[in-house]
Amino acid sequence: MKKNRAWQRMLSGRRLDLLDPTPLDIEIEDIAHGLSFVARWNGQTLGDFPYSVAEHSLLVEKIYSNSFKHPEKKWCLAALLHDAPEYVIGDMISPVKSAIGSDYRSLESRLNSAINLRFGLPTKIPDKIKKQIKKADKISAWIEAIQIAGFTKAEANKLFGAVKNNNIDQFSIRLRPPLEVRENYIARFNELAI
Repeated sequence: MKKNRAWQRMLSGRRLDLLDPTPLDIEIEDIAHGLSFVARWNGQTLGDFPYSVAEHSLLVEKIYSNSFKHPEKKWCLAALLHDAPEYVIGDMISPVKSAIGSDYRSLESRLNSAINLRFGLPTKIPDKIKKQIKKADKISAWIEAIQIAGFTKAEANKLFGAVKNNNIDQFSIRLRPPLEVRENYIARFNELAI
């Protein structure tokens, strides 16, 4: 019986098997490139450039890092990489991910594990850290909703929870060309790599 092709050729030349990924086929340049071209909010944002998953990941990491006096670099790296599988499977809004269910979560989990192993993180991020990253992710979604996705504060509060942070104004979204975002993503990765 012929096995269906489940690998994708990356720009680095690697062949990443999406169903059975190995850390050896994962490169940060491929992740940064892919994420810088994947639009959040299904592209339904204001501005001259799409708001990319790479830009979102940079914001989540910044929010996470600013939440602690001396954050551990490895967990900041985990925050930066929290949506890394989307470089090959794309970004879907949460309700669609829920509708697809366990198949999507399984695919995403296998990719996450391989990515984490590749960059020296545990395959399963501790629950406490995962919750802290998720909190930063929700704050990021709230900021994005208000600043670039056309939501009112009341709508954002209802969907993502009210943001109780006096420093929220320090996070301002500036849409940029994908290649600029890619370079910033790689630079931040290099600062955090363990």
